[in-house]
Amino acid sequence: MSKHLFITLFAFFGISTAASAQSNLAQEIGVYAGPVTLQSDFGERSNFDTNVGNSGFGIGIMHFINFSAANNRESFFTEHFKVRSELAFSRTNLKHYGQWVERKPDGLFAQQLKNMHASSTTLGLGAQLEFSPFMKIHDFENTIGSFSPYGSVGFQVSYYSTKIGSHLGDITLPNVTPGKYLTPSDGRAHGFSSESGVVLSATAAIGVHYKLTTMSDLMFETRFQMYNSDWIDGLNPNKDIYKENKSNDWQVWFNFGYIYYLEF
Repeated sequence: MSKHLFITLFAFFGISTAASAQSNLAQEIGVYAGPVTLQSDFGERSNFDTNVGNSGFGIGIMHFINFSAANNRESFFTEHFKVRSELAFSRTNLKHYGQWVERKPDGLFAQQLKNMHASSTTLGLGAQLEFSPFMKIHDFENTIGSFSPYGSVGFQVSYYSTKIGSHLGDITLPNVTPGKYLTPSDGRAHGFSSESGVVLSATAAIGVHYKLTTMSDLMFETRFQMYNSDWIDGLNPNKDIYKENKSNDWQVWFNFGYIYYLEF
């Protein structure tokens, strides 16, 4: 694990805590978990079996800076925006699905695809600006049983680790792996790589908060995360040759969470 990620983590939360304390801003903490699906070079694009089969799980912890709760001077910003920081973990196992795997008769190419497999793990640190357009934050906090839809945009810095192989044997051999993935790509010896690294990603989410008690909320959200790398899954066929390989890896999260309001 990269020590730089942990240094960034502690610095990030330390600055957030110090800033909110000095400004007399309210804080909230929370946890979430749910399924994730990694949209990658494994499987056929826009295929139902790919989307379901290449799903994993994600968990995270959240910290909110609430500009409204400790502020009696209402403004549009304080009543509709929060800043959310988080640490998120995900893991997904990957296989090929779709028409090329299911082709009949079952030839060598289909067998090679069927036996390829990978695992991808990410640990991300990031921030989002959360916007609640329909309900003031003060009104939501004072109305148990209320719902407050929201949208958010943000970024993450993520450490990723991926491992790729084949049940047929040595993945570097042409009788084990299709030639598409043996061609050098993006500075690697092949179009596949078991590696670790640090990547950036942009995030966007829509969700809803539910006021459970005076000091706690429930939440559900769907979040889209686009990475600036195509190696998160361990596959990246040469884009100059294989034009269909045009998009970087991206992930969809379905998060269920619990949020608790801190008192100062």
